[in-house]
Amino acid sequence: MITVQSVTRTYGPFTAVDDVTFTAQPGRVTGFLGPNGAGKSTTMRIIVGLTRATSGTATVAGHRYLDLPNPGLEVGVLLDASAQHAGRTGREILTIAQRFMGLPRRRVEEMLDLVSLTPEEASRRVRDYSLGMRQRLGIATALIGDPEVLILDEPANGLDPGGIRWMRGLLRDYADRGGTVLLSSHLLHEIEVIADDLVVIGNGRIVAQGAKSDLLRSAGSVVRSTRCEVLAQALVESGVSFSPVGDDGLLAQADTSQVGEIAFAAGVPVTELRPADGGGLEEMFLELTAGSRRETTSHAQPEGALT
Repeated sequence: MITVQSVTRTYGPFTAVDDVTFTAQPGRVTGFLGPNGAGKSTTMRIIVGLTRATSGTATVAGHRYLDLPNPGLEVGVLLDASAQHAGRTGREILTIAQRFMGLPRRRVEEMLDLVSLTPEEASRRVRDYSLGMRQRLGIATALIGDPEVLILDEPANGLDPGGIRWMRGLLRDYADRGGTVLLSSHLLHEIEVIADDLVVIGNGRIVAQGAKSDLLRSAGSVVRSTRCEVLAQALVESGVSFSPVGDDGLLAQADTSQVGEIAFAAGVPVTELRPADGGGLEEMFLELTAGSRRETTSHAQPEGALT
């Protein structure tokens, strides 16, 4: 289990993470979502001891990461696949991890086989790896200690569709066997497919969290019309909040029956009306983070500047 309790991180006058609290439970994949600069990477770095929290606590299996005697046996971490030593081979990197953790030598070959790196690829210098190969090596390094917890930041970067499907199955199987997965990704469809729970962060604060099914169920309704402006005004007059979806659609914070009645009363033709959960995670994400995305604010800060 991962427990983040009232974590805040400030950099001078700027607050990167603001009173963040959530848990990632065993046997479940927790999707950690937010726009660029929202505080995802900073929070994950705090969990694994790479960034110190200004206040609050973050623990893994009841302990601070820095207090774990052999952390690789408890927590598998992949925050930046490009940070691997470019001059070493893939096999050398795994061998170093195996020896450092006191694991049997066979774990190196088992991990290479698990992530489908061939003997020729394993003997190649990491500088010659594609990003997808570096991701596979990073996942192998995270899993080599057979940890109970996985913390992964954008693990699908550089993977082709087949690789993404492979990773999805790997993480789903890991969670189904009782493991805890905290997964950050900008690929919302992949999060939607694999995640059990969601934590959404914007401007350093949690804006929503809970079971994915519950959050999507409460996401409102998607409605499209050839007279979208008239429909928008009718919603305003009825006290229903909404946000744009494409050129001819709205995400309304009301159920479909209420939205349909408003459209009918306004004499507005409706070309589509459905629960937003049918539209998926993207629409919910855009609604929850509307005020914190880089294209809607001038002060959003890149997460790389915060770590």
